[in-house]
Amino acid sequence: MIKSLFTVLFISLIGSSVVVAQNGNGSRRNSGTASVSTNGVQKNFIDFQRTFPRPDESFKRKEDTLQKQFAAKKLEWPAKYMYIRSFKYDSQLEVWVKNEMNEPFKLFKTYKVCALAGSMGPKRMEGDYQVPEGFYYINEFNPRSEYHLSLGINYPNASDRILSDSSRPGSAIYIHGSCVTVGCIPIMDNQIEELYVLAAHAKNQGQDYIPVHIYPIRYNVPKSVSYLATLTKDDNTLRRFTDNLEDAFNYFEKHKKLPVVFITDKGEYIVNDPVVKEVPKAKVKKPRAKLLTRNVGVLADAVHTWPEFEGGGTAFMDYLDKLGKDMVEFLPEGVKKVYAQVEFIVDSDGVPVNFKLLKGTKDEEFTDELLTRMEKMGTWKPAILHKKPVAKKMIQTVTVSAE
Repeated sequence: MIKSLFTVLFISLIGSSVVVAQNGNGSRRNSGTASVSTNGVQKNFIDFQRTFPRPDESFKRKEDTLQKQFAAKKLEWPAKYMYIRSFKYDSQLEVWVKNEMNEPFKLFKTYKVCALAGSMGPKRMEGDYQVPEGFYYINEFNPRSEYHLSLGINYPNASDRILSDSSRPGSAIYIHGSCVTVGCIPIMDNQIEELYVLAAHAKNQGQDYIPVHIYPIRYNVPKSVSYLATLTKDDNTLRRFTDNLEDAFNYFEKHKKLPVVFITDKGEYIVNDPVVKEVPKAKVKKPRAKLLTRNVGVLADAVHTWPEFEGGGTAFMDYLDKLGKDMVEFLPEGVKKVYAQVEFIVDSDGVPVNFKLLKGTKDEEFTDELLTRMEKMGTWKPAILHKKPVAKKMIQTVTVSAE
């Protein structure tokens, strides 16, 4: 049963409350200063923010710089819509912007998350030092944060309230400055100033819901994917959770628009219209090629005249060069070059037979393709011994290089 609809609409109003900060247990404590939550009404949010010294200084320092950065990226200043996503393992926080509801988001900037508490996996209780994972939004602007400036995240959300410790789920999760953390998302002070200014402008223009998606990894980075696969291989619950997050990641990667995320009565995230993952097709192994084999009898050791390829030695070198280029597409995955040493016999009637790979690669598909092609090289003038044609063994190296 679908319990609630996420990432569609969150109506937040502006008011004031007491500042809250996170302690080592992930709980709130009163620091005795005013903060701004998103549950009240303010005619001009930026003017109100500038009544506080630290945001006012940030606007003075950052607005002109941000406008120039927007212009350099051909973005319209200020952005009406803003979207934040963060990747724990990759230690990155991205800022995406746009100015029309139906247009795709564009990446403005990526900040380095400069410290990490806990490990991969969602936050499930107070004091676990975990950074949450899932789908959230900015619910507080804290102009007098103990961590320079901070933007509150609405943890625990509807999913967390179902899946986390019912009495002590934890709270007070922020994106903040000062580069220290016991479960928040910290960036440098100059970066939180930029983020704060950007978010304030978006809110001032009516975006009460600024989404924040927090992922364990970037799902398109092989190293990160490998790490997560190792972490979840014996944990079906965590794997299912991270797979559902990946659905949202893939949707945004494809469309550059926010996915619609539902929360089931069990607290699971379900993405509407998820991008179907392309599963690599299993390679159909070709049957081994049936090469021409003969009982050639006695092989001549020394001969008066060696076998000659049609057109002579130069033509044979040209043939091998072309063969090497044609075989590049059959190189084994991850292999850039193969020196294939091939043995064959030019029989007494000039037909090349009994092909065999001596050195080069253990990849059967590559070997079969190479020997099958070489078998079709055409007839030779056979070797001559005492004025009679005889069978003669040949060894030739074929260079296949993608470099």
